[in-house]
This record gives sequence, C-alpha cells and structure tokens, in this order.
Amino acid sequence: MNQQTNPKAVTEKRMFSRETTVSVNIEADPSIVWALLTHASDIPRWNSTVVSLTGEIREGGAIELKSTLDEKRVFKLKVKEFVPEKRLVWGDGMGNRVYSLDKKSNGVLFSMSEKIGGPLFPLFAKMIPSFDRSFEQFAADLKKEAETIQGSKK
Repeated sequence: MNQQTNPKAVTEKRMFSRETTVSVNIEADPSIVWALLTHASDIPRWNSTVVSLTGEIREGGAIELKSTLDEKRVFKLKVKEFVPEKRLVWGDGMGNRVYSLDKKSNGVLFSMSEKIGGPLFPLFAKMIPSFDRSFEQFAADLKKEAETIQGSKK
C-alpha cells in the first residue's frame, strides 16, 4: 500500500469484482480522524467527493450518500462494522467500503478500500466510473482537515 504524503489509489480488476485502495499517513490523533469519518452531517463540509450524506454512522446505522462520481444516484448503505478509532465498514449488496486506522507514533495510517462485484458484475462493470481520483481526493481532504484540527490544538 502506498503511504506517501500525496495519496495514490490502486485498483485491482478481476472478472467478477474490482477493488480500489488508498492509504495516507495523517499527523493527527486517531480520535480526530475517527470523528471526521463518523459525523455524517459534517462530512460534506470537509470532503469534496461527497455531495450529501444523511443518517447515522454507528453500529447498525443506515446512511444515504450522494457522491460527486454520480450526483443523481443515492447510495443506501448499512454500517456493518464500527470499531471506534480502528475500523469502519459500510456497504450494500454490491460491495463494502472499509476504513482502517492504524495508530502510529506520529499520528495514524489511514486506509480506505472498496470492493464491488458479484455474479453480474461483468455486465455493468464498464458503466461504473473509476474510483481512483475520488479516493485520492477523499484521503487528501481527510488528511488536510485532520491535520488542521490537530494543529489548532497545539
């Protein structure tokens, strides 16, 4: 996984699935990064890849997400895992997005991956836009906001 300052997404394509991953070191306390990832109503403020996000990001919660990749579509997602300051998973019948925080001496290694697919995936795979640029922007936005907050606490 790429852990540089400017996040670079990697996508693996298979016949029945596609997985995109990005990671970046964030010089901020994991609690700050976690708060940014789990306060749904605040995410569109700092995250330029999200048009709107409603609902509750909590264990068993449900959210509705509109992304800049397809502003007309609302993704109805369920929160599947919620381990504070470590791991968050949400998804639907097509796939899951996994957020991981790995505490480091100078902050946190943030990783995000999304795997989509299924038996019918080859029929519509070409219609799904690449997530690479969006993932890179998401990670860069998160890093910037978390480090800004961390810096204001010094």
